Amino acid sequence: MSERKCDISGWLVRRASWHLWLVLGAVLGATAARTARLTSDGGMDNAVVVGAARTWLSGGSPYDDPHFLYLPSAVLAAAPQVLLPPTALRLLVPLAVTGCLVLGWACALRLHDVPLGSRFAALGLAGLAAGFAPFAHLVLLANWTATAALALPLGLLLASRGRWMAAGAVIGAAVALKPLLAPLALLFLFAHRWRALAVLVLVPVAASAASGLLMPDPAGFFTRTLPFLLRGDDGFVRLYEASPAAVLPRLGVPEPLAGAVAVVAALVGVVCAYRRWCRGGPGALRLPETAATLMLSAFLVSRPSYDHYLLVVVPLLFAGLPYAGSVARSPWFWLALTPQLPGLTWPYLEPVRRRAFKDAFTLCVLTCTVLCHGRARERRMPVESARPTAVASF
Repeated sequence: MSERKCDISGWLVRRASWHLWLVLGAVLGATAARTARLTSDGGMDNAVVVGAARTWLSGGSPYDDPHFLYLPSAVLAAAPQVLLPPTALRLLVPLAVTGCLVLGWACALRLHDVPLGSRFAALGLAGLAAGFAPFAHLVLLANWTATAALALPLGLLLASRGRWMAAGAVIGAAVALKPLLAPLALLFLFAHRWRALAVLVLVPVAASAASGLLMPDPAGFFTRTLPFLLRGDDGFVRLYEASPAAVLPRLGVPEPLAGAVAVVAALVGVVCAYRRWCRGGPGALRLPETAATLMLSAFLVSRPSYDHYLLVVVPLLFAGLPYAGSVARSPWFWLALTPQLPGLTWPYLEPVRRRAFKDAFTLCVLTCTVLCHGRARERRMPVESARPTAVASF
């Protein structure tokens, strides 16, 4: 980063005034208050997990609900919420989700060496909350994707400081709550961090095995949930999926062909992620760009793949904006996010059940942007490697 007056980065990384923090607090508070006002249980998706925990405590199997798509360890993690009254959930759950997103943003900033008291810290998060529709959507649903949005930048921050074992534990704990970050195991594989990789795998395996022994249907995740995910045959859920495998058939493409396209795109993404890791380079962009490429590749092929999954990747990339050469400085990055502007209505996409087309556009264009940006950086590396990088400080 640079603090030169002619560079926007210099203005962004200077200390924010209290007025900016007041604006940020108002935006975040309004988002959480809206959820508390519109929901009776803190959020629809969180209610699914709490309902599974309630079923388990009543002696039933949490996997009786086909929409419970979590590992057995998530049931135990949600059990304390069963003891809380609905009023408490209504107030506390939106605050908890918002808190995860705020802490994830803070970790992403520190990963890029951006001061937490800077203007960019306040304005960037306010912009995400007010100008990126999946942010408010995630808070409204109270989906446990929020745990991944915190765990990914926290894990990468620990890894950037050489604490790979702790990073593996953080990512593994997030997988135990929701398997969204499982593709990050490839990052540890790329880095040859075998012990940390073992920790990442063993944490969710041990937690799920111990939790499964307490349930009447220990193998329910493999016998019910996994086939459901592989088939993707829920007609209602499919309308909101953003992966090409779900969207292309709605445009008339045969399902086998759509699935093949998604798989090939994901494999290309994994190869590009490996090349990005091997390329290295100066600055703090290597870890977040490699991780973002892996996650976006997984979202292309995963079933389901929703708009709020983007909250795992977008803040991580956006936090690198003060760095010259970051993905967030590409005009295609902002073009990809345009369909996610709140209140912007697109012709023929007005119905809620057609928003998956906008989400698919964002997912695909963002993935292509990250992949092509990496190749462009590879061609410029001989020049950039000789250019010193200045880190802002106070």
